[in-house]
Amino acid sequence: CGSDIHYYRTGRIGDQQITFPFLVGHECSGTVAETGAGVTRIKPGDRIAVDPAVSCGVCDQCRTGRTHTCRDLRFMGCPGQLDGCLSGYYVLPESCCFPVSDDLSPVWAALVEPLSIGCYAARQGGLTAGMQIGIYGLGPIGLSVMLAARAIGITQIAGVDPLAYRRQIAEQHGLSYIFDPMNHKPPSGQTYDVVFDCCGEPDILDEACHRLNPGGTLVLVGIPKTAHILLDPHILRRREVTIKNVRRQNGCIPAAIDLVQRSDIDCSFMLTHTFHLSETQKAFDLVDGYSDQVIKAMIVPD
Repeated sequence: CGSDIHYYRTGRIGDQQITFPFLVGHECSGTVAETGAGVTRIKPGDRIAVDPAVSCGVCDQCRTGRTHTCRDLRFMGCPGQLDGCLSGYYVLPESCCFPVSDDLSPVWAALVEPLSIGCYAARQGGLTAGMQIGIYGLGPIGLSVMLAARAIGITQIAGVDPLAYRRQIAEQHGLSYIFDPMNHKPPSGQTYDVVFDCCGEPDILDEACHRLNPGGTLVLVGIPKTAHILLDPHILRRREVTIKNVRRQNGCIPAAIDLVQRSDIDCSFMLTHTFHLSETQKAFDLVDGYSDQVIKAMIVPD
């Protein structure tokens, strides 16, 4: 995940700073090895997709269905909360474990977590069939938004990314229009009902807002490298732009499981590289350098 790369490269995201030793990683799947006495929904041998967010279940946020903003949330691979999943075994509450069919490989089941963010972003954007949308940033999360939009029935999807191989892959799997921000911008008359910022680059936000139709929605998905961003308040107020944030996902793991198992939507193109656990640094260096046309690198047990 891009957040893992943030920690790997800089040791922090905002004020969340790692101290060594520390395990990163939260996009994972597994096979249940053992269960506690109170577990009733899963059993040893079950294959599962994992929600890496462990909520308390009793605070005001949890009681109103916002478990992803739990007041006492603990997240896998997040400093000061929980170690990450780059290990052979992991202990989780039953609520974080979602059974998947036996014919779904563990590799595809691990895609459920990033896909769930795309599903949640689509929900936050209020997507419905017939809309025109734009996606800035065509990494795994931007592509997850694209797949979630396609599942809803949206066909008019534009994407912006400076990496040619990402644009090519996205065009092959569902984008209607692609643009290289380094050389040219979308035509001046091309506007969208919803724009998704999936790159976290502050410089694109004003451009994204200018692409929105009046009454449109800007969905902030990407993680900025900086602590503050600037937006033109006048374009926001004149067009009554709605800004929605995406904090991971909320209740979208089942939708993501359905998405990865659908026969009419291919998610397999997102997985481009596989490494063994002993090759973790090699995997991180590959993704950090955008090398070898990587989209998603998966780490599997030795």
